[in-house]
Amino acid sequence: MFRPLLARSRALTTALSHALMTTRALRLAARVAAPAAAAAVVTLAVPAVAYAGPGGPVVLAANDLPTVIANLQTWVMGILAAVATLFLVLAGVYWATAGGDPAQVDKAKGALKNALIGYGLAVLAPILLEVVQGIVGG
Repeated sequence: MFRPLLARSRALTTALSHALMTTRALRLAARVAAPAAAAAVVTLAVPAVAYAGPGGPVVLAANDLPTVIANLQTWVMGILAAVATLFLVLAGVYWATAGGDPAQVDKAKGALKNALIGYGLAVLAPILLEVVQGIVGG
């Protein structure tokens, strides 16, 4: 009585196992075929004229030197101010969690000093970049 049930359960598990393997194979084929099809569509959709040479001089710089230096000044000031703010927050956390420990208070003072140096550099960044601009002749 149990043998027919056992045979049916084995047949069912074998069929399910084959179905699972087929599903995995289909998923793998879809993973490979989808990017390949997209690449083929893009390749066929781009006209050959897009690959032609410009015919004139190629300008590599998008901006002139003063614009590049102004953009650099904005980035440098922003990064320095962000890092200085991070050190200021860390100094506050160190000081608040020091609990009277002199080593921790010294660590907080060092972080506060680094924050002040960072803010000073952020304020001096325009002056330093003006010096660089004067040196390179912009």
